[in-house]
Amino acid sequence: MADITAVRALADRITANVEKVVYGKGDKVRLLLCALLCGGHVLMDDIPGTGKTSLARALARSVDCGSKRVQFTPDLLPSDLTGINFYQQKTGEFVFRPGPIFTNIVIADEINRTTPRTQSALLECMEERQTTVDGVTYPMEEPFLVIATQNPVESQGTFPLPEAQIDRFFMKLSLGYPDNASEKLMIGNYMEESPLASLTPVCQKSEILEASRAVKKVTVSGAVRDYLVALSDATRHNDAIRLGVSPRGTLALTRASQAWAALSGRDYVLPDDVKAVALPVLSHRIISRSQNTVRLVSSNETILQSILDTVPAPI
Repeated sequence: MADITAVRALADRITANVEKVVYGKGDKVRLLLCALLCGGHVLMDDIPGTGKTSLARALARSVDCGSKRVQFTPDLLPSDLTGINFYQQKTGEFVFRPGPIFTNIVIADEINRTTPRTQSALLECMEERQTTVDGVTYPMEEPFLVIATQNPVESQGTFPLPEAQIDRFFMKLSLGYPDNASEKLMIGNYMEESPLASLTPVCQKSEILEASRAVKKVTVSGAVRDYLVALSDATRHNDAIRLGVSPRGTLALTRASQAWAALSGRDYVLPDDVKAVALPVLSHRIISRSQNTVRLVSSNETILQSILDTVPAPI
């Protein structure tokens, strides 16, 4: 319990720091922390100007570790992400120059504006924590988190993410508009300069790694495991769903539930923890029959919510 108490204190500290920049989105910050502690990746899908990039940068600045932002454009090449081998004339040898992917937190801005070839360069990095350049494999440093953003409104000049890459994202988040009180507070605090400029780290990289190890030890009882499997199975036999949750989705839901329980100060998972993270973890992993192959997250969340209301939770 001492480890779990430290995880909760760490989460409260980071959340309070991030909320100096993005107001009224504490629940989204904690979901981002779940992904960070579980070694997952996040796709932030929302309209322009809602604070997607600001939230990602605030989280990166709250942790004393490496972070880099990449603006994805149609002319971005895979080597611009992974790095290249260049010839060094002084030594007469080829030297590897690492790309921006070699850091702890990668902010991939407007990921759907680059070509599928460049998008696929992220696949190995995200799933296997390594990348291969000219036949040599380089491991990613831990922790490793990719926060990708995209705009669902515009379709011109974009390349929709393939199924394989969407499923590799641990969760998909949408910030939405702030409430009136938060927006009024934002106006006052952004009058002179952005609070992001003065944001400082509130935790070390070692604390994140220790918290990640503590999350893995959170107990998932047999009854809760049955509940997790029942939820995934319900998506595969629902008349409104064409493509159900994959086994990777079940594992992601389990890990997210462990992290949410730890952030709540418990070393065991409750069904309420599963319900708290189910929509952001599963909504982008299903395709309803009315959608063909296009995911509409709002529609998917409605279907998933009905499943959560129908599948009996253990008492």
